[in-house]
Amino acid sequence: MSTTSVITSTVLEAAPAPPGQPDISYHPSYEKWQARVTRRLQEGNLPRSVPEGFPEKLTGDLVWEGQTVAETYNWTYVLTPEHLAEIDQAVKHFKGLRKPLGAVSQETFPLPTLHAELRRLSAELHLGHGFFVLRGLRVDDYTREENVIIYAGVSAHVAPQRARQDHKFNGERADVVLAHIKDLTGSAGERGLIGSPAYTTDKQVFHTDTGDIISLFALETSAAGGASKIASTWRVYNEIARTRPDLIHTLSQDWPTEVFDKPGTPYVQRPLVFHFPATDSRPERIALQYARRTFVGFGALPRNPNIPPITEAQAEALDTLHFLGDRFCVNTDFQKGDVQYINNLAVFHARDGFTDTPEKRRHLLRLWLRDPENAWETPAALRSRWEDLYNDITPESQVFPLEPYIRSASNKGR
Repeated sequence: MSTTSVITSTVLEAAPAPPGQPDISYHPSYEKWQARVTRRLQEGNLPRSVPEGFPEKLTGDLVWEGQTVAETYNWTYVLTPEHLAEIDQAVKHFKGLRKPLGAVSQETFPLPTLHAELRRLSAELHLGHGFFVLRGLRVDDYTREENVIIYAGVSAHVAPQRARQDHKFNGERADVVLAHIKDLTGSAGERGLIGSPAYTTDKQVFHTDTGDIISLFALETSAAGGASKIASTWRVYNEIARTRPDLIHTLSQDWPTEVFDKPGTPYVQRPLVFHFPATDSRPERIALQYARRTFVGFGALPRNPNIPPITEAQAEALDTLHFLGDRFCVNTDFQKGDVQYINNLAVFHARDGFTDTPEKRRHLLRLWLRDPENAWETPAALRSRWEDLYNDITPESQVFPLEPYIRSASNKGR
């Protein structure tokens, strides 16, 4: 008989809504969404076509549905014994250089045969289906630092630029380029500071991160639950354009987006959906960038009452994105040793709630990346944010925390 004790999923108390905010919270309610849809349709006077210049329908490999995408696309790239031997040799090579972790690059972590495959997979991120999973890394064969070196080294061949995920570490200014995704609600003093579901066992609703590419490396999976779900932004766009084109207007207009980690800048006004017309060198594209908690709050970081509330139309649009993402998503079957790469402008993601045990605790590492060779154009409204992410980072300034902590943008105590 097993004596393993299960740690139950932790759902933090809902963040209170500020005055004037619609009846909407971080956890979407299907019933409230449908009631809002009915009410707004009855009110009428909604645009019946997409904004001028926007596509009525997108086509291409980026338009896929979870139920059928596996019929035409195998998103899992399984590393061979030869690849693993090459990675092992690259770890030894880098450690022999005695350089800081920020010096991990294609040159200092050489992968003579795997490099070409990883460059092909980068093209798949930017020009194909927008995601893939690398499978087979042997986590238990290496120390934590060596796993970080492997993760950064392999990723450098997919997208060589690492982004700044936090601007301070241990109270000092730093370019933190690695984040840990792990339940920290059981840590003394941490529970009351958590303003993001990333540090709980709660579900994460559909959202994007920040930057071009988001990557997650599974050091360990949960005892139960925690499915990683991703959905095609383009498929969701097509459905909204077909059924509710007025919401494309809403999504492409400015929203009061809360900023958690910039004192003196409580919010910025920007769209969630961006349109790029076709040019001689690039096809027509739609990009999506948003996180629900920046409009409704979460846990210890409720919506700032000094920021303008969102509108009823925006509340409906948030729920529409989530429920359509859930309808069209695929579960990537995230396993220990997997690395998931997502085009963060074309694919959005969610996570089911989960339970841990003392012996099996879900723990992911995260990198935000950019591949200058294949990168999409950055929307004008996001360029200053991208500069904050990618500019003025040196090998010497990069910090790779080896243990989890709550980064500033998710921390009430920041």
